[in-house]
Amino acid sequence: MQIESINTTPMGLYLEDFEVGMTFFSGTYPPLTATQIVEFASEFDPQPFHLDPIAARDTFFEGLAASGWHTAAISMRLLVQSVPVQGGLIGAGSELAWPLAVRPGDVLRLVVTVQNVRGSLSKPDRGYVVVQMETLNQNDEVVQRGKARMLAFKKPTA
Repeated sequence: MQIESINTTPMGLYLEDFEVGMTFFSGTYPPLTATQIVEFASEFDPQPFHLDPIAARDTFFEGLAASGWHTAAISMRLLVQSVPVQGGLIGAGSELAWPLAVRPGDVLRLVVTVQNVRGSLSKPDRGYVVVQMETLNQNDEVVQRGKARMLAFKKPTA
């Protein structure tokens, strides 16, 4: 089952609404600018390849590259906008990898696929949804890959 930007679900999804294989597609994040990359890095990841386009030429990245944490922050925004979990997205662990640098001008989007859904063994009102996330640029290249475990509540019983 594929779902594109299901923000039309006003109340959000409960644990029972998720199925293995469900895929969510976000909209796009506007083109990232060099100024945004530098501003984020100045506060959170002050390294030459994130701060100075000229100095960045002589680094591993061979040019200005967004911090992986900047990419993760954008991906989180796209996740919240495209996977409406009832009660909000509450993380219960994740893994992230950045196979390709994000550059000025990149337009990012997110594809999220449900891998596992299970109820909690100790708390009967909730469970966990495990998702695979891929953040792609405008060329459909994966710039971030992640796996996250999210808390989801069961539908209230009457």
